[in-house]
This record gives sequence, C-alpha cells and structure tokens, in this order.
Amino acid sequence: MCLGIPGQIVEISDTNHQLAIVNVGGVKRQVNITCIVDEEHPPESCVGDWVLVHVGFAMNRINEEEAAETLQLLTEMAELMVDY
Repeated sequence: MCLGIPGQIVEISDTNHQLAIVNVGGVKRQVNITCIVDEEHPPESCVGDWVLVHVGFAMNRINEEEAAETLQLLTEMAELMVDY
C-alpha cells in the first residue's frame, strides 16, 4: 500500500526536468510532475493544481475538495496517534 499526500503546485521550478514546488501541509518541496504532464497539461498550466504526492512524484491530479477531505483525515489520524 502506498500513501499519497495532497499538495498544491505553487511554482514550476524546472520546465525541462518537469519539476515543481508543491506546498504539502505548509511545507514546500520540489516534486517531479512528469506523471501529470501531457499535451493538454504542459508544466506551465499546472500551477494551482492539487496533486497526490508519493516519494517525490505528483502521481495524479485531485480536486480541491478531495484534497481538503484527505488532509482533514490525515490530521485526525495524527491526532489519534498522539493520544495513543
């Protein structure tokens, strides 16, 4: 099982290598966006997109509602772990 963490693309850092800066829970990190780039969605058009990030790759796009719901569930799980 793998876990994708929602993040929002805030900047394209390297168009040639298809790298972007993604805000993941307030932490900005460089992520490879090769999996979500195609002729209809060039790198420049990805700014503002919500994506699921796994091991440094944006695996697929999700909508903002899905991202918020997933982040809320992850927060609740973390709180349960602290109480455990």
